[in-house]
Amino acid sequence: MSKKVTTKQRWLFWLMRFYPPFLGAGIRVCTVRDDLRLIETEMKLHWWNRNYVGTHFGGSLFAMCDPFYMVMLVELLGRDYIVWDKAATIRFRRPGRGTMRARFEIPLEREQEIRAAADAEGKVEPVFKAEVLDQEGEVVAEVEKLLYVRRKDARLEDSKPPEGNEEEA
Repeated sequence: MSKKVTTKQRWLFWLMRFYPPFLGAGIRVCTVRDDLRLIETEMKLHWWNRNYVGTHFGGSLFAMCDPFYMVMLVELLGRDYIVWDKAATIRFRRPGRGTMRARFEIPLEREQEIRAAADAEGKVEPVFKAEVLDQEGEVVAEVEKLLYVRRKDARLEDSKPPEGNEEEA
């Protein structure tokens, strides 16, 4: 049940390199595995993404982690499911200097678990965690993402997407 990246999906991730928030922060999508289960990003320290004390701007560290779990899950689950970012937190562990890297992975078993829960319960709110690492492999920041997933045909009392979202993903 290994899904291959379509030409459309490959273009999406290639175009992310030119997405203004990523381009402006110097964020680069450097790895997209063929089955869309693994994405890696990196960001070098430049004068334009440096904060007042000379380290990576926290907003840029968060931006390099923001959309990936949602986009991956949208593509992995397919058109029968609605996927939204519902909440996120970032915890800074140490100052970020040099090149930062982040890795996002959704194993097949996790996708199947989310799909089964959404099928059985109508909706599910999975949590994903990622770490931003420096060049030495030290954790600079930890990001936690809470997603909202539901079947499009689910009949729930609270079947509307979470507050604040205006359109489907």
